[in-house]
Amino acid sequence: MIIGVPKEIKNHEYRIGLTPAGVKELAVNGHQVIVENNGGAAIGFDNAQYIEAGAKIIDEAAEIFATADMIIKVKEPQAIECKMLRPGQILFTYLHLAPDPKQTELLITSGATCIAYETVTSPTGGLPLLAPMSEVAGRMSIQAGAHALEIAQGGLGALLGGVPGVAPAKVLVVGGGVVGTQAARMAVGMGADVTILDRSLPRLRQLDTEFDGRLKTVYSTADAMAQLIVEADLVIGAVLIPGAEAPKLVTKAHIKAMKKGAVVVDVAIDQGGCFETSKATTHQDPTYIVDDVVHYCVANMPGGVARTSTMALTNATLPFAVTIANKGAKQALLEDEHLLAGLNVAAGKITYKPVADVLGYEFVEAKTALSL
Repeated sequence: MIIGVPKEIKNHEYRIGLTPAGVKELAVNGHQVIVENNGGAAIGFDNAQYIEAGAKIIDEAAEIFATADMIIKVKEPQAIECKMLRPGQILFTYLHLAPDPKQTELLITSGATCIAYETVTSPTGGLPLLAPMSEVAGRMSIQAGAHALEIAQGGLGALLGGVPGVAPAKVLVVGGGVVGTQAARMAVGMGADVTILDRSLPRLRQLDTEFDGRLKTVYSTADAMAQLIVEADLVIGAVLIPGAEAPKLVTKAHIKAMKKGAVVVDVAIDQGGCFETSKATTHQDPTYIVDDVVHYCVANMPGGVARTSTMALTNATLPFAVTIANKGAKQALLEDEHLLAGLNVAAGKITYKPVADVLGYEFVEAKTALSL
């Protein structure tokens, strides 16, 4: 199989779909990999490393899309990329279709077989291809939030960990999954006063044990949210419904009630955001202010630490990529129910129900779509 790795073109996105080590693994399995010129140069993976790993360097993305049987990316394809896809071609990347009707329409029109990293499952019920970027984004959310709290950034001028004689900042983490846990880990490590809200009592018990009393766990209710958010200096939005649009748990009224200069970081922005006042931003212009509250809503947060993120992502995606390349998409998908869960679009049909439901498309079972 010919596997194409184009350079990412989203604003300030420097990750790349495969590391040189990932290329070598596919080459060892008998596949040809073509990589766009300088696709990984910004993060220290130069053309020479890819060539040494067995790749061929291609100057134009259009040639990669025209030649490759499978396209491996990081971020969702931009409109110009969607239009270069063709029927039967495999697209393996993050998609986040629920809040993105235009991309969805273009992928349906393309006829490509589109497998979304974020909905591939694991035997233990996790999301193994989303987890590494959730870990990165969770940790980054505290780093970004702490910076935004500085007065020069519009924040209230609070140091997250405080100093002797001055209380630490209060951090509220909404959601106790991978993102929330990693955010809490960083915030606790910096000495902040941390509270996690979640609706799962078993998860709250796990977190209480894991952090050994170094943070507070609170069952999430409307009343709890209303009380805690007015006290918070930094709020991390870390909720996820796999493949579906994020619920708006923090309302405009909540934001209006927060203290002047408080900061909110919406890690769920890829799925539409969990704050009612959220809108996607970029690393170039990451924040804006609503009702005197600083909002950080960068839609590709892990892109800010692109080298670490690329290595972590390739570690997770590579076994699936090798399987798809070795067996072909149809056989690989039909033989692995967890990979099949990642199929979002095939043969011009929506094969992931939460996406179909939120965007108003007919839902077609994945196996049915693969037979068309």
